[in-house]
Amino acid sequence: MIHSNPFSNKGSKEPQHKVHHEEAFRVAIIEWLLAHGCEGGLALRWRMGLSSDYRRDLALDTAQVFAFIGATQNKAWLSYAGYHDDDPDIAQRAFAEHLARWIDKRGTLQTLRQGVKAHGIHFDLAYFKPSQTIDPGALTLYSKNRLTVVRDLVYATRRVADGATSNDEGNKPDLTLFVNGIPVATAELKNPLTGTGTAEAMHQYRTTRDHREPLFAKRALAHFAVDPDAVFLTTQLKGRDTVFLPFNTGSDGPGNRGGAGNPAIPDAAPAGTYRTSYLWEQIWHPDTWLDLLERYVHQSTEKKDDGSTVKKLIFPRFHQWHAVRELTAHAARHGAGHNYLVMHSAGSGKSNTIAWLAHRLSDLHDARHESVFDKVLVITDRTVLDDQLQETIGDFQQTNGLVLGIGGKGGSKSSQLADALAQETAKILIVTLQTFPALLAYLRKSPVEIRGSRFAIVVDEAHSSQSGEAATDVKKALRDLGLDADDEETGATEAEAEVSEPTTDERLAASARARGQSANLSYFAFTATPKHKTLKLFGTKNPLTGLYEPFHTYSMRQAIEEKFILDPLCQYVRYETYWQMVNEDPHEADREVDKKKANALLALTAHGHTETAVQRARVIAEHFMAHTRRRLGGRAKAMVVCRSRYGALQLYRQIVKYFDDNGYPDPGVLVAFSGSLKEGEEEVTEAKLNGFSEGELRKRFAYTAADDKKGTSARSRREYRILVVADKYQTGFDQPLLTTMYVDKKLKGVAAVQTLSRLNRTHPLKDQQDLCVLDFANDAHDIQSEFRPFFEEAQTMPTDPNLIYDAQHQVMDPPILFVDEMQSFVAAYLRAQDAAAGDGTRWEKLHAELYRHTDPARDRFIVLRESELPAEHESAEQFRADLADYARKYSFLAQIVPYIDIDLERLHLFGQHLLRRLPRAREVRWISEKPGLRPCAWRRLGRST
Repeated sequence: MIHSNPFSNKGSKEPQHKVHHEEAFRVAIIEWLLAHGCEGGLALRWRMGLSSDYRRDLALDTAQVFAFIGATQNKAWLSYAGYHDDDPDIAQRAFAEHLARWIDKRGTLQTLRQGVKAHGIHFDLAYFKPSQTIDPGALTLYSKNRLTVVRDLVYATRRVADGATSNDEGNKPDLTLFVNGIPVATAELKNPLTGTGTAEAMHQYRTTRDHREPLFAKRALAHFAVDPDAVFLTTQLKGRDTVFLPFNTGSDGPGNRGGAGNPAIPDAAPAGTYRTSYLWEQIWHPDTWLDLLERYVHQSTEKKDDGSTVKKLIFPRFHQWHAVRELTAHAARHGAGHNYLVMHSAGSGKSNTIAWLAHRLSDLHDARHESVFDKVLVITDRTVLDDQLQETIGDFQQTNGLVLGIGGKGGSKSSQLADALAQETAKILIVTLQTFPALLAYLRKSPVEIRGSRFAIVVDEAHSSQSGEAATDVKKALRDLGLDADDEETGATEAEAEVSEPTTDERLAASARARGQSANLSYFAFTATPKHKTLKLFGTKNPLTGLYEPFHTYSMRQAIEEKFILDPLCQYVRYETYWQMVNEDPHEADREVDKKKANALLALTAHGHTETAVQRARVIAEHFMAHTRRRLGGRAKAMVVCRSRYGALQLYRQIVKYFDDNGYPDPGVLVAFSGSLKEGEEEVTEAKLNGFSEGELRKRFAYTAADDKKGTSARSRREYRILVVADKYQTGFDQPLLTTMYVDKKLKGVAAVQTLSRLNRTHPLKDQQDLCVLDFANDAHDIQSEFRPFFEEAQTMPTDPNLIYDAQHQVMDPPILFVDEMQSFVAAYLRAQDAAAGDGTRWEKLHAELYRHTDPARDRFIVLRESELPAEHESAEQFRADLADYARKYSFLAQIVPYIDIDLERLHLFGQHLLRRLPRAREVRWISEKPGLRPCAWRRLGRST
């Protein structure tokens, strides 16, 4: 039954001002959903549902459940009704209650994918689009799915204990999406033009939506906070602890370089287009929405450090879904024989993207309904198979045996790979790059029949190894199996047991052929930092510029702005600058530094000097004690990057000695280098110095006493917080507690980015201001240049500590902040601290009351921002940027420079609280106009740079 007037507010208890503010936006979304559906003659499109059809006690729209079953499985339903005396009312009531219990136990996702059984009779609860549609009737059932959207759903249930209504009585999501009567998503819509946006929508979910309600706890898979400019999403409501992730395309559009947010609306866009129209036009499109539910949304089980497990529902971020869609669409159109470079930053969720892509490629068909690839090989560059990647891809499989990891257990890797290539079942093979050279030799000794001729090769961490001899071995191995598409016999083949020795010229010709593009191999290469060679080998040539570019991009800038990673360059400082800031009084700007004293100290940093390690150990230890030791609740860790193995050994010894000689608490220092070294007459190794094997280092370094819930091992296990390395752990080492890096090595190219990026991993206790890079060996401008191709433009910390006063002047110049108001806030803040007396609950309540002191400044900001005068509007937005810059800059510099200035401290304290209350700008300005005062801003570069 279709609602005759889906936009009527009759009977709605929602406040009229909310209806007025959000109704036009909601009407536009619903109208689009109802008017657009699947192409190709399919009748599948969204329908309008009724809140009155929703059974709150069952959390189901029973009218839609039975309309779907009646249209698709009437014969099964008649059989089921026979168990209930053919009484339709009794049968429907019994089935609805059984279905609700079934979903409660198994979840919405499994029920939609696998259906439900009742009295031995199977019922499907959704029909997904088949991968190939040779049979014209194959889409008939798919088109009978009933997708409904309900506005203002009344969902609250009554408490059994006292009969009282729950806290959510009267609350209604703006939109709720159903698939065949099962609620799968909710959405809260806001309108920034009236002072509300996604921040308010997320706050609403956290504070006024009881996450224990069946709709949220046991049914809906995703919850969207939406306004005309941005979208955020969560898969689990947990009250105030709810975590929302951005679900935006990127400031320059999906797959392109840029930052957070969504692009401006093009002039040629149809009327009624919003920046977030992609949500309902693409994501909620019936085909896409059902495909997401079938192939993407995933229930994962994660192991915690204490051995327990926790279930987590994963919904793809927009760039992940878009990358897989674009890659597979191109491969389906053009077939095998093409290369694709995916430049996705750390923090992009690369493992999940690879897993979704591998599964989609394994079942990909072209327009002729033929498989595009016979096998999908996921190749890693690690000698030991990447267990995390293998677990992720294997966890995504819905058919047993589809995924096989070639790990060498129970036989050689080459024999396992040969057997897997001969199997029909295993379509996705996960293998290390080093396996291929031995594969041919094995096949010559033990011939097997190889199935298939077209391969999709997904490369994890594509860099020089994949663009050199190692990648050539892969091509050579697959071609020498007789699988080259140029060969007329492209089907199954058998390797010959005896092969005549080729001449030198023949081997050279074969080697040359192996380096070229093969018509039966497609590479899908992932990396955050592509080198020139990688771009040229896997990239797509831009016909306008002639340059090779990634097929799809999710930049570091976007990852940082979306807060999936931190920015190591924002807290980067050269040693000379650090020494100057520590020793210079910021109140004596004109004071000359004693050149003899400065040169004498700096001379100690000259490499090769006997005292170099001693001096650097002192700087590192003192900095660690002052800056790092107490951060993250005493969990923060540091890495020392050395230029040589001997340098690492020497510095390790001196750091340990300095802590001991000065009576400082032992932080636990580890060293990592390859092989062995001579120290006098003694031969030392990493394992000997640390007291355990190399393979244990990651786990030992990750341990923190503060997180040891049992407490017993804290007395027996040692905590390590400083790691000294030489050419180890500078790539692929993800330790979220790492906050500080001391660099004593020249860094160039991709190595500079990869090394410093060890600090960028996020942690619930970790903030941008916790990071610090103290560099003894590199120039700040050189490091900035190395980051630019991947970051769009990095700007490092200013070298003059007195610039903080310039930043202060910039903030105080507009007529927004008054000293007496800030002083009143500080006084109230300190009183609240005293009253709380360390009680967290009491402090939270008192702290919340402090925000009223920021109201006058916030109101003046809003008046300026809403002014019709462009100059005043720009002045407000510039104030926001200047205040954020000041807060960050002062937080960092105050750790180094002995500022004793109450004006600076007062502005910082007040400014941090005010920033949280300033309404979000309608259009975020990503490009810094004042480079000298924007250490964290990234200037957009042209695509040709």
